[in-house]
Amino acid sequence: MSEPSIFTRILNGEIPSEIIAETEDVFAIRDIAPQAPVHLLVIPKTQDYRDVVELAAGDPALLAEVVALARRVADEHSDGDFRLIFNTGAGAGQTVFHVHAHVLAGGLDEAGLGG
Repeated sequence: MSEPSIFTRILNGEIPSEIIAETEDVFAIRDIAPQAPVHLLVIPKTQDYRDVVELAAGDPALLAEVVALARRVADEHSDGDFRLIFNTGAGAGQTVFHVHAHVLAGGLDEAGLGG
C-alpha cells in the first residue's frame, strides 16, 4: 500500500486545513500557495488516481463530480467565472500525485493568467 498523500492526510485530519466544501466523494480546500486571488483545490477523497487522465479512464462519474464541486466553489468564492486546471505529470508542474483540480478566479488578467 502506498503512503497517504498530503490530501489524504488533510482529509484524515493529520494536517490542518479548512475544508471549504465537501460531497461524499470530493472535497475542496484553499491552495497554500495561491496563484490568483481565488485559488482552490478540488480533490477526490480516493487517492486511487494519480492524475486526471487516470481519473477520466477509471471513474468518469467521479471526474464529473470534481467539475461540479469546482463550479460550486467558484460560484461561492468568486463571480462564477473560473479557470479549471489539472497538472498532469511532473513536467507539467504536478507535485502531488493524487489527482486534484485547481480552481482559479478573480483578477486573472491582472495575475497574468488571462487569455
